[in-house]
Amino acid sequence: MRFLRSLLLFIYLIVFTAPYATACMLVFPFMNAERRYWMAVGWCRTTLFVARWLNGIRYRVEGMENLPDGRAVVLAKHQSAWETIALPALMPRPLCYVFKRELLYVPFFGWTLGLLKMVHINRKEGKAAFESVTRQGKLRMDEGAWVIMFPEGTRTQVGKQGKYKSGGARLAIETGAQVIPVAHNAGHVWPRNSFTKYPGIVTVSIGKPIDTAGLSPDEVNTRVEKWIEAEMRRIDPDAYRVTKNASANPAQI
Repeated sequence: MRFLRSLLLFIYLIVFTAPYATACMLVFPFMNAERRYWMAVGWCRTTLFVARWLNGIRYRVEGMENLPDGRAVVLAKHQSAWETIALPALMPRPLCYVFKRELLYVPFFGWTLGLLKMVHINRKEGKAAFESVTRQGKLRMDEGAWVIMFPEGTRTQVGKQGKYKSGGARLAIETGAQVIPVAHNAGHVWPRNSFTKYPGIVTVSIGKPIDTAGLSPDEVNTRVEKWIEAEMRRIDPDAYRVTKNASANPAQI
């Protein structure tokens, strides 16, 4: 039954995404950037609804009161595709993802991304690539958006911890932004590299903003890592009890 429901979700994504993206491309030239963004987020909200109805994937959010009013970089745990869909639908401000330029060439999905004000990066540019991210990120924040990044870079398995990279911390410092750390356990319901989706409740926990003023990138990155990994062990303790020998102790980070 789970396989069948997962197959139906896959079919929904194929059938719904192409016409929705086409509609976006047709009307985006007549809309401002903010209205474009929220129309695109409509796809995210619809997908969350379908996943709840079809696959039993629900969620709860803790810490919404921690969200700041000003400039911010969201640094989130990365376990699945679920959070990339859910976070734009949950956050009160537009989120700008930092993504590799090659995604712009993906039919429909990438074409729609290209019409939104996101932050794209050409990894072949080396050091200049980060300067481009900083420049684009500052422009997006000046317009009232938040930049979102996954410090671990790639999706990690449930109960595991990847290496936290300092790019997000550097961006926050360079742009004078606060950092919003986010933990979640979406890997249980939407595992990485898995076709099958599982029913359950995703807990999304938003931490208090970290003021980056006077801190180095390593100091900011360490605070983000310590909070996220400690929070992961709070909201998903069983996963870390099973893999405690393979996972870092957050108190020792």
